[in-house]
Amino acid sequence: MDRLFEGAWRRIRVTRRGEVVEVTLARTEARNALNGELMEELTEAARLLRLRTDVRAVVLTGAETYFSAGADLSASEARVAQTLMESRRAVMAGPDMCRAWEEVEAVTIVAIEGYCIGGAAALAVACDFRVMGQGAYLRLPEVPLGMNMSWRTLPRLVALAGPAKAKRFVMFGEPADAATCLDWGLADEVAEAGGALAAARTWAARVAALPPLPVRMTKEAVNAIAQATAQASIYMDRDQYLLATKSADFREGVAAFREKRPGRFTGE
Repeated sequence: MDRLFEGAWRRIRVTRRGEVVEVTLARTEARNALNGELMEELTEAARLLRLRTDVRAVVLTGAETYFSAGADLSASEARVAQTLMESRRAVMAGPDMCRAWEEVEAVTIVAIEGYCIGGAAALAVACDFRVMGQGAYLRLPEVPLGMNMSWRTLPRLVALAGPAKAKRFVMFGEPADAATCLDWGLADEVAEAGGALAAARTWAARVAALPPLPVRMTKEAVNAIAQATAQASIYMDRDQYLLATKSADFREGVAAFREKRPGRFTGE
């Protein structure tokens, strides 16, 4: 049995088109929000894909009108009853998912329509290429909510967009539309609305037509260069996250978000 294609997936769909595999987020009743089950399945699928020599490209996509609403805020609130050790372990689910996708040896291409928020954007920038439809956007709302941007994402953003744009994107938490993402290096193509998946399939077909060994060598080498200091610079981000989510500003940020009002932050 091939676990990748015949596994009992509940929150994703995995299909094959020749030497290209497509992985589709399928938690549509919750706008593909990244809960524990969805992240576990995405991580397992990436680990099963990692060293497959019969797969040359992987397309990751969401629904026709949106990619994902990001991580569930309820997961942060549920950790209040956990010990610090338990919390440190639990918050590795997101970073582990992103790392698993980064380590897939085949080329990974993300097709994005509509919104791609928070942890979903972190997942997208962990992959090789991003194709966005007109009207799509990336957004990282963590800092305005009183959190740091974790999931080992900052080195990837800096490598793609540079320090100033990475700071701007993360600090203000504002949507970056498809044209902005293309200009900043966060997207590689902008397709017409509804055309991101078709464009991503074209990218995948181009990759699949190339000699697979030097393609994989190139990916590994470029990632090693771009991420050379990543671990040293970001190894504390989960502890920073746990500290930030214990703050009064985090509670105020979440309350302000839910009440649709500006936050009143004190640094406490």
